[in-house]
Amino acid sequence: MRTLVVILAALALSACAAKAPTAKAVMAPTRGNTTTGLVTFAQQGDSVHITALISGLTPGAHGFHIHEKGDCSAHDGTSAGGHFNPFGKRHGDPSKPDHHAGDLPMIVAGSNGVAKFDAVMSGISLMEDDKADILNRSVIIHAMPDDYTTQPTGNSGARVACGIITLQK
Repeated sequence: MRTLVVILAALALSACAAKAPTAKAVMAPTRGNTTTGLVTFAQQGDSVHITALISGLTPGAHGFHIHEKGDCSAHDGTSAGGHFNPFGKRHGDPSKPDHHAGDLPMIVAGSNGVAKFDAVMSGISLMEDDKADILNRSVIIHAMPDDYTTQPTGNSGARVACGIITLQK
């Protein structure tokens, strides 16, 4: 009987893990840029694990944000709107309590123009109907670093790549 309980518990846990939503954003360059890549998202409890592999960047830090609209149709990425901010906070450093939900740590490219990103972020969700749901919104990579001070954008310059966050089935 005890073995059966352990087996059933393990099956229940694996079923819950299998139901955790995942999403991706295929990054495409805005006009005049060459930045491409893939950003993946996985719900982990109350947080979202974000990973990315991006190429075609200038070496150094770049602003990296989730934007309010899932629209990359404008040649300069402006159709994505502003930073995702469902709680009405000021733009800021994502390692501090007050910031837009869409404010992410900067993505940093090496001398070869390639950047890898790996962070677990609270305040966002892949759960449909959640106020902090980022599904069908966009990810933007900017030309310059985010100063985490200038309102409401962080003064990170032009949008060099855009991708729409879509649920993986």
